[in-house]
Amino acid sequence: MRDKSGNLHAGAIVGGAALVVALAVVLALFGGRDANAVEPPADDPRVQLTLAETPAHAAHDLTINAVWAERALRADEEDQVPVADLPVIKGALGYAPHAAPPVDRDYRAHVQVELEVVEKVMEIADGVEYRFWTFGGSVPGPMIRVREGDYVTFTLQNHPSSLMPHNIDLHAVSGQGGGAEATLIAPGQQATFSFTALNPGVYVYHCATAPVGMHIANGMYGLIVVEPKEGFPAVDREYYVMQGDFYTKGDFGEPGLQEFDMLRAIDEDAAYVVFNGRVGSLTGDNAMQAKVGETVRLFVGNGGPNLTSSFHVIGDVFDRVWLEGGAIVNRDIQTTLIPAGGAAVVEFDTNVPASLTLVDHSIFRAFNKGAIGSLVVTGEADPVVYSGRIDVRPYHPEATAGY
Repeated sequence: MRDKSGNLHAGAIVGGAALVVALAVVLALFGGRDANAVEPPADDPRVQLTLAETPAHAAHDLTINAVWAERALRADEEDQVPVADLPVIKGALGYAPHAAPPVDRDYRAHVQVELEVVEKVMEIADGVEYRFWTFGGSVPGPMIRVREGDYVTFTLQNHPSSLMPHNIDLHAVSGQGGGAEATLIAPGQQATFSFTALNPGVYVYHCATAPVGMHIANGMYGLIVVEPKEGFPAVDREYYVMQGDFYTKGDFGEPGLQEFDMLRAIDEDAAYVVFNGRVGSLTGDNAMQAKVGETVRLFVGNGGPNLTSSFHVIGDVFDRVWLEGGAIVNRDIQTTLIPAGGAAVVEFDTNVPASLTLVDHSIFRAFNKGAIGSLVVTGEADPVVYSGRIDVRPYHPEATAGY
């Protein structure tokens, strides 16, 4: 089979390959699943027998937990109501860390939203200023909240003091550019377009004017929540958190007015990675609050423009995570990935008093670039859930070893 140098002859290789192909054909013709076979019903004794024979340690829960069912778009009777006959209401907004209030209605509406673009200098850290480009004067921009099926009339206004043209791409929109082309406006202009919120979920919006990365890196992003028709389950507290990465000429903490550094942005070398547009936006007096026994829901977005967030809360476990802000819920999660331009919903029950710490668990971003926040939980302790320190004493391993 082998030549003098130890290599297989070409004929042997070809012959082996032919044998493998022949075996595959035989299996496909005679050994595969019968396409005409009929699955036994779930109550068939054979199915029960199979389950009974599965040892407990080998059983897995493969249930897919969906918050809302998959359904045809615009198929309900309320979706057929002409826009002219819908009640007109003003869109609900929430400024971080406060979430926009729940929709709290069971009917379709014509929702009107106005958002103003403002370029303004604000602090990105104590003693460090930056010229942000904002939706609504804040970073992130306000959280918009509508209901699945709502007809939304959206007006974007670019303040006359702006130096740049801007627009908005809402990821919740099915249409050209998510509304970006319809809303491209110069300083001192406003533009309006309409859309139907077809898909429930939590979506990012951002400016999409070239250079897109620069507009996002200057703070032009936020969340739009499209509640499913049945609404979100009620919880005790809701908060709104968005991560973003910033690229300044000076390094982290260098005082004064800092300029945007395009080369640094291209290299994805962020000087700052922060929650809600600023170092310290969620710490100290700005920390979020909760009480023991409450359920907390965080709408968490990642404006980017570059970095994926490894979102984590030190001192608790996410009881439920709505992956990527969609319908699928995972349980008992420590850290969830949120891509740039993506979102998630995390929920957890507060069991004991603690100062919980929100971080990007790409951990140098937390302790060296600003991606850190706090949720202070107050209330009665439960030493069974968590004892705190029970004992502390000197440790001398050499004494224990008998040296």
